[in-house]
Amino acid sequence: MAVYEYTAKDEAGNKFSDTSSDINNVVVLREELAKMNYVLVKARRAKVPAKKRKKIKQSQVVAFAYEFAGMYSAGLSILTCLQTLEEQTENRAFREVIADIRGKVETGSSLKNAFEKYRDTFSDFFLGMIEAGESGGKLATALEMSAVYLEKQTELKRRVKSAFIYPVVVGIVCLAVVGFLLIFIVPIFSKLYKRLHVALPGPTQVLVDLSFLIRDWWWAILILGVGAVILIRRLSKKPYIKARWDVFKLKMPVFAKLNRMVVISHFTRTFAMLASVGVSLIEALDVASVAAHNHKMAEITKQLQQLIAAGNPVGKSLKNYDIFPAMITQLAISGEEAGQLPEMLSKGADFLDKDIERAINALLVKLEPALTFIMGAIVGFILIAVYLPMLDYMRHLE
Repeated sequence: MAVYEYTAKDEAGNKFSDTSSDINNVVVLREELAKMNYVLVKARRAKVPAKKRKKIKQSQVVAFAYEFAGMYSAGLSILTCLQTLEEQTENRAFREVIADIRGKVETGSSLKNAFEKYRDTFSDFFLGMIEAGESGGKLATALEMSAVYLEKQTELKRRVKSAFIYPVVVGIVCLAVVGFLLIFIVPIFSKLYKRLHVALPGPTQVLVDLSFLIRDWWWAILILGVGAVILIRRLSKKPYIKARWDVFKLKMPVFAKLNRMVVISHFTRTFAMLASVGVSLIEALDVASVAAHNHKMAEITKQLQQLIAAGNPVGKSLKNYDIFPAMITQLAISGEEAGQLPEMLSKGADFLDKDIERAINALLVKLEPALTFIMGAIVGFILIAVYLPMLDYMRHLE
């Protein structure tokens, strides 16, 4: 449906303008006006400004899942749960989402279909759990497990972000100090050396040229920077580039091991939880592949699906790929033998999360002194380059 601005005339030939909403096309608009004895003169589709939806935080989705699970487990109907959550939610955008979901459920839609429109907000995993819970009669369990999963994912992201706050702050401080020296300090010394007719050594000349470039051509640098950001964003959306970047992340220096553990943690936990509520292994692998957010993992998942569909055990299938830690494959093999595959894989994901935290701490122990050294080296180079001509001048005076 669209909104049209139109001009029409009545039986007396008087023209008037108005707008009409919920119209598919001009033909329908002409027919609607003809019913009222009006003749359409001209019409055009109105531009409706897009409403900017307030961002819904992952923590709010986690709270929603926990509350929904708690109320449904207590015996309240789905509609009552949704209505209560709608009334309690303070975020206006989230309240509108819940209201829309409630409205669809009221008209007979399944819970999974009602959530389908908001897949980006709730995730593929959440919708998969809802569908499995509805079809298997385990909706309360599925909702609670979804809340636990989303909470763990949110907590993992928070830990990763908070761990890298220090390096980011050091980097910003370094850029600020260097920028201040180049914009305000270096030009003062440059003018002084010109008056003294002092020959500039190579490092000092590089510094002066860089200072001139930043002060006089900052607008060009800004344009190039913005252009580079736009170009990188567009390229990153191309499937080929994204696939190559995902492969590189699993092999990149220093961060490769950490990236692999994060990908496998997401994949394993998603697969385990979906399998625990009755989702078939093939479908669970599909959702787990999406949750891993890595193209290489998606390729491996397709191969795993073929192996498992052919009757191969999950554990032995995982063992064919080096990306899975030995702990995960051994737990999968043991879990299958004991008939507790989801439980064992969930424990494996918990172990991986702890390993991720240890890996981040170990990485920071190495990064912090390295960043401090780099910052000191850059500032030291600038100071030495600034004072080199002065030392040469003092030597000539002797």
